[in-house]
Amino acid sequence: MEQQPTYQQLLQEIEDLRWQLEEANDAIDAIRNGQVDALIVKNENGPQLYTLKSADQTYRVFIEKMNEGAVTLNRDGLILYSNSRFAKLVGLPLEQVIGFNFSDFVAGDKGTFHHVLESSWEQDCKAEVLIGMDEHVIPCLLSCNAMEFDGGTALSLIITDLSIQKQNQQQLEQQYKQLADAQLLTQRLNDELEETVKERTNDLTISREYLKLLMDNIPQMTWTNSPDGKITFYNKRWFDYTGTNPPGTGVYESFRTVIHPDDLKLTEVHYYRAMQTGEVFEFENRYRKADGTYRWHLNRGVPLLDDDDDILFWIGSATDIEEQKQAMDKKDEFIGIASHELKTPLTSLKGYVQLMSFYKKEEVPGVIKQYIAKANTAVNKLQHLINDLLDVSKIQAGRLEYRMADINLADTVNIGIESAIQMYPDYIITQNVEPYLPVCGNPERLEQVLNNLLSNAAKYSKTGSKITVEGKVVNGLVVISVTDQGIGLSVEQKEKIFERFYRVEDRTFSASGLGMGLYISTEIIKHHQGDINVQSELGKGSTFYFTLPVSASK
Repeated sequence: MEQQPTYQQLLQEIEDLRWQLEEANDAIDAIRNGQVDALIVKNENGPQLYTLKSADQTYRVFIEKMNEGAVTLNRDGLILYSNSRFAKLVGLPLEQVIGFNFSDFVAGDKGTFHHVLESSWEQDCKAEVLIGMDEHVIPCLLSCNAMEFDGGTALSLIITDLSIQKQNQQQLEQQYKQLADAQLLTQRLNDELEETVKERTNDLTISREYLKLLMDNIPQMTWTNSPDGKITFYNKRWFDYTGTNPPGTGVYESFRTVIHPDDLKLTEVHYYRAMQTGEVFEFENRYRKADGTYRWHLNRGVPLLDDDDDILFWIGSATDIEEQKQAMDKKDEFIGIASHELKTPLTSLKGYVQLMSFYKKEEVPGVIKQYIAKANTAVNKLQHLINDLLDVSKIQAGRLEYRMADINLADTVNIGIESAIQMYPDYIITQNVEPYLPVCGNPERLEQVLNNLLSNAAKYSKTGSKITVEGKVVNGLVVISVTDQGIGLSVEQKEKIFERFYRVEDRTFSASGLGMGLYISTEIIKHHQGDINVQSELGKGSTFYFTLPVSASK
């Protein structure tokens, strides 16, 4: 039976072990601080001396301070030297690293490591391995090369922590995957977009050809132009009528070359005003045919807007109205002749009626007096109609007389209001007229305009309703307005109300007249360099107003 050591023997062994531990710690500190230039390792062949040929303290300090782990191995893989960085990588104190086999700190498959280790004795090698213990594993790059000591050859390993590089690589791979996914999505969207564009282009081509076919086969001349007024298309009818040729370069000839010289200036005013305001334009002018003759046309242009209400382009048309103009001229000629022919017998008739109303020799029965009064009223209406017809014919011939002078329009307005109060006693006529309204104009013609507005206000309003006349100066313009509580106007009616012979038809009101009053008023105001317009809503009354420039002699 083996004899147990005594207490004193155990104490001595403990003391020896403590001394050996202190000696080992001192040696480790000396190695770490670069105070040791050589190592003596005892193995089965006896003690061996390991000394670096170029070892010095500065090199040792550099190795100790570097960010990479550095170890030296013998052929058995034992760690002869390790800096503190490698110990930190494996999460162990330095004394638990030196003297241990390096493979103990290699995680995962160790076959690759042993192969690299064996090869490194012959040539420098590099390999990626996992370093660490338990769950604390770090990807590292091993750089191995053999180094000669005084007592033999050892293997030097530089261990570089690849954690940050691996994380960056993973992020790059993830971003690359996301980029690849985005590229796939972009490609798919691009393919869908190309297909959509192809379909839309095909639809657009069909629509364009359909529109071109439609425009080429209508009797009107049509065109399109850009928002700045540049012509971008003429239909076939345009070239057939004007005798011009389609452009080979895509640049279309200006319309100026085929417009009557007398109409060119007014055409350009209407056309370019519409380009600036974006409003629909409509005007008449004469276009030259291929044979050199001119014919009247009605021009109309409408803008095409996008979703933001910006103008994409304009579509214009010119309709031949030569026959209508000739018919209108004949009608104007007939009206002028008929008016003159009717004026003489009407004057005689009015004189006889007045003589009958002033007859005093014998007592005239009351019923006869009533008939005479009604006849006188009818004669006055007829005379008013004939005067309007004569004014229309003079306007068309450009012979309507205007004796212009600097006047106070307030006096003219007040006279018109006084006459209206006498003529329309069944209506409440109020006024709000500034005392001084200086304009340059013809008082008789301006009073004619006011009388027409007051007549219409009474004609289309219920008996007993209110009619208001206002006159004021606003921003350098004299503004005269007549407001009623009548039937009002629809949007369509407001667009046509100032046209010649246009009459408002309403089931509840039966009004006499030929529809010439507002047309004559419009021409009179235009001649005075003014403007006439209306604000109205159906069923809620109307406000007709005209503006004139304030007289320069104010």
